[in-house]
Amino acid sequence: MELGFCFDTTFLIDLQKERGVGPAHAFLGAHRPATFFCSAIVLGEFAEGFSSAADPRLVQYLRKATILDVNNETARIYGRITRRLRQAGKLISSNDLWIASHALQHRLTLVTADTMHFELVPNLRLVCWVIE
Repeated sequence: MELGFCFDTTFLIDLQKERGVGPAHAFLGAHRPATFFCSAIVLGEFAEGFSSAADPRLVQYLRKATILDVNNETARIYGRITRRLRQAGKLISSNDLWIASHALQHRLTLVTADTMHFELVPNLRLVCWVIE
């Protein structure tokens, strides 16, 4: 049973670029009334590239999403998966590890275009809206 979806930065970027019509918006429509979440790390990455160009529709979607902050449990999960991937020689970026940690912590499916990248994280459920 799915508890909800956690957006990756790639999803928010496509949502911003689509301006109301496209695969990312279709994904949202197809998964109503699912609960949507967004890692605070994703908000930081998104703000870096789109700080002054926010589409009001995107802001509206983000207001409906629960923002996930880093806490002790997130940090423990981050440490565990970082250590495991480093030992396997398959480390991914720190931000992506934090995002994956949030999804794992809250048992969410991560919505991303970087499925091959995130597949390195054990037990992480993924979906790519582009091919759905």
